[in-house]
Amino acid sequence: MSERNGIFAGEDPFRLAQAWLAEAEKSEPNDPNAIALSTVDSAGLPNVRMVLLKEIEADAFVFYTNYDSRKGQEIAATGKAAFVIHWKSLRRQIRVRGMVEKEEGPKADAYYASRSYKSRIGAWASKQSRPLSSRAALMADVARLTASKGASPARPPFWGGFRIFPLEIEFWADGAFRLHDRFRWDRQTLADAWEVHRLNP
Repeated sequence: MSERNGIFAGEDPFRLAQAWLAEAEKSEPNDPNAIALSTVDSAGLPNVRMVLLKEIEADAFVFYTNYDSRKGQEIAATGKAAFVIHWKSLRRQIRVRGMVEKEEGPKADAYYASRSYKSRIGAWASKQSRPLSSRAALMADVARLTASKGASPARPPFWGGFRIFPLEIEFWADGAFRLHDRFRWDRQTLADAWEVHRLNP
């Protein structure tokens, strides 16, 4: 598509997303990899929360969390998720919708091991999304696990990654007079080739 040039140029949406994120890392003051992740519950009611995108692979977007959390349970039930990543400094955003699979192998182990010790213990201590009687109770669990897990705790079996394989990726850039530039890459199945469409603002 001849008009898809400049910041939208390229034939690989994952490389384009990587390039935009790399640019944002130079200008965004905090967490340029923060995404608003959306899932739905059994009644179809949406949930959205901020998580950190940890990797853009050649064909997927990866983040890590507690599998027993609400988002983990909702992803397990539907196998689907969506997110938006927005950069105020660049006036750009990327929207993604797709299918989700767990990443719970050596790659998850390696990422867990790369985290700070306190974050690793915190993953063990937090019963994410479930009621908590007090912060003191949480810190007591942290102290107990610090004593029992030693200096190099293994990755909890209930904690790991999710890999989103997109069926749709939209790149958006701010335009004058609200006449934004939008290009949507979409496909019916993961085996299909991408189609790219310019969208109205």
